[in-house]
Amino acid sequence: MLQDKYFNIFYVDFALSSAFYSPCLKPACAWSFYFRVLHTSEWSDTMETTRTFTFSDERDTMEILIPEVIDPAFGMYVWPCAPVLAQYVWFHREEIRNKHVLEIGAGTALPGILAAKCGGIVSLSDSANYPRCLDNCRKSCEANGLRGVSIHGLTWGEFSPALLQFPPQDIILGSDCFYSTKDFEDILVTVAYLLQKMPTAEFWTTYQERSADRSIEHLLMKWKMCCRHVPLPLFDADSTGIAGSTLPGNHTVHMMVITLCRDSG
Repeated sequence: MLQDKYFNIFYVDFALSSAFYSPCLKPACAWSFYFRVLHTSEWSDTMETTRTFTFSDERDTMEILIPEVIDPAFGMYVWPCAPVLAQYVWFHREEIRNKHVLEIGAGTALPGILAAKCGGIVSLSDSANYPRCLDNCRKSCEANGLRGVSIHGLTWGEFSPALLQFPPQDIILGSDCFYSTKDFEDILVTVAYLLQKMPTAEFWTTYQERSADRSIEHLLMKWKMCCRHVPLPLFDADSTGIAGSTLPGNHTVHMMVITLCRDSG
């Protein structure tokens, strides 16, 4: 079957890239990224699917649909960090309401889409060099009936007119942005600039632990930012399956809140 063919091709490609970037991730774990396929179709030699995430507590339930494309571009499908950050958004949804929220490196934009559904004034962004990721952001908005969400090409570390003119934000979201060490400072430079526009703003971010040798501590000090780690049990994210999915699985994911450091003097 054509569908099986595409799954097999993706499985091999993903397993190889995972082994390169994360030696502790076994190829078989690639399958844990997939759950409840609602729709599949052939699209430009790739396969498009739609996934569902259901966030709920004793008061509310909300379903989010996320289109994915089985494609080598990292931003085209949901990674383990995204449901964890989305769960943090869900837990703090009252704080999100009527606040200006920007998701950077959005990709499939699960956290940002949820923030918009919870009443946030949301902007989604990804690299201006990845138009297909920006298109996927638009598809995520369409799948969830969101018409007021703006999409922007913001490339980390580049002070483009789009970034310089970007309005102040109350909350910045970033899911697994700290993936490649070569991007770490570019990410934090961009975040620091945005935080300076609104000194009370916060950067809510999740990252997957891939190596004990990776750290952003020295970069936070350089750009005068402070970091607070948030234990996952505090917002009900300490399970292998969040929002009805199989993610984050057995991956170790951390939640951080980054702000500008306040001068003690």
